[in-house]
Amino acid sequence: MKIDEYFAGTRGRGILATAAANGKVDAAVYSTPHCQQDGTVAFVMRDRLTHRNVKENPHATYLYIEEGQGVRGVRLFLKKIKEETDPEKIKALKRRHLTAEEDEALGPTFLVSFAVEKILPLVGADPANLPIS
Repeated sequence: MKIDEYFAGTRGRGILATAAANGKVDAAVYSTPHCQQDGTVAFVMRDRLTHRNVKENPHATYLYIEEGQGVRGVRLFLKKIKEETDPEKIKALKRRHLTAEEDEALGPTFLVSFAVEKILPLVGADPANLPIS
C-alpha cells in the first residue's frame, strides 16, 4: 500500500516530534500529513514551537498510532525541504475550517514540506511489518 492510501484509509492519531538547534525536544499532536505526488509529505503549521524547531533543525519524526487493538502504526523519519506561505494553497489543504477572524487571531500559517527519509513500523524495526510499501 502506498503512503497516501495508508493515511487515507487508516484511522489513528499522529505526533510530530522535533528538536531545536540546542537539542531541546518537543512533541505535538498533528493530523495526518498531506501526501504530495512527488513522495513528500506536508503539514500546515502555525508559528509555534514545532515550526520554530524545524526552522532551526530540519529533522523530525512523525509517529502515527492506528486506532484499534494492539500497537500498530508507522514512524516517518523526515527532513524539511521547503516552506510555503501561499494563503490559497494553505487554505485548500486545511482540514479545520475557521472564520477569517478566528484564523487571523491564531496567527500566520505555513505549509512545511518534508522528504521521507525512512519509514519503520511503530514498534520494532522490521520493515516486513510495515503497512506501507
